[in-house]
Amino acid sequence: MVTGRQGGPVLRTVPGMGGFLGPAAIREIAAALDLRPTKALGQNFLHDPNTIRKIVRIAAVGSDDVVLEVGPGLGSLTLGLLDLGAHVIAVEVDARLAQALPETVASWAPDAKHRLLVLTADALQLTSLPEAPTALVANLPYNISVPVLLTLLERFPTVEHGLILVQAEVAERLAAQPGSPAYGVPSVKAAWYAEVRRAGPISRQVFWPVPRVDSGLVSFRRRPSPESAPREQVFAVIDAAFASRRKGLRAALSGWAGSAGAAEAILRAADIDPLTRGEQLGVEDFTRIASLRTP
Repeated sequence: MVTGRQGGPVLRTVPGMGGFLGPAAIREIAAALDLRPTKALGQNFLHDPNTIRKIVRIAAVGSDDVVLEVGPGLGSLTLGLLDLGAHVIAVEVDARLAQALPETVASWAPDAKHRLLVLTADALQLTSLPEAPTALVANLPYNISVPVLLTLLERFPTVEHGLILVQAEVAERLAAQPGSPAYGVPSVKAAWYAEVRRAGPISRQVFWPVPRVDSGLVSFRRRPSPESAPREQVFAVIDAAFASRRKGLRAALSGWAGSAGAAEAILRAADIDPLTRGEQLGVEDFTRIASLRTP
């Protein structure tokens, strides 16, 4: 038994299933930390060992991986990743949870504690890490999930693959294809970095507290980014195209191009009908448009 800062038992007074934290252990650790999950931080903690096994299996990480885990919370997913032999850099914004995580790992997986590094930080503020991560695995609050994913893919190009757990609606948007109702800015920008796909639903019942929305898994594998135009220019075209979703691109890109006439000329040079809407185009199309604008 390990004693926490509040003087109460924190770790492994209730055994988990096969080294994973079950519901009783999750609640006990939270009680010892005097933790009340907050909506502001999107704190819904995984407590189902079978779900953890499913996530780490789909994530396909191994002993050669350095996994960047965002929002480890009470450590359920962290233990699952360590169980596969991976090195884990866990980034947690809640200082209490960040301080408690090494204790949890030392109690539940003592042989793996040397493979864990915990940083108390906001993932959106990360600009460097002690090791170059090769994978990203995260349980992300819905309100920051897209910015966190895109920011980390931009700042850490060594991340080759990963799996994120997000609100089901966000999962649909990230993996959406051109022409589908969910297709939009997140879909295209994620596609700039990686091949993205849905990887299965996750029941709301495996979280504590139980959220009001369903969740889903999104997997990705990085691909070479288009080289014909800089990312910033391409993203500016994407933003302009979807700012007026119902408009054809001639009108939607008029501000970006300088005039509707200039937008039409660029679109025709890119072999795109000026009346086409942004939701019909893939990331390669947006890249081609961006490359044809004269600075």
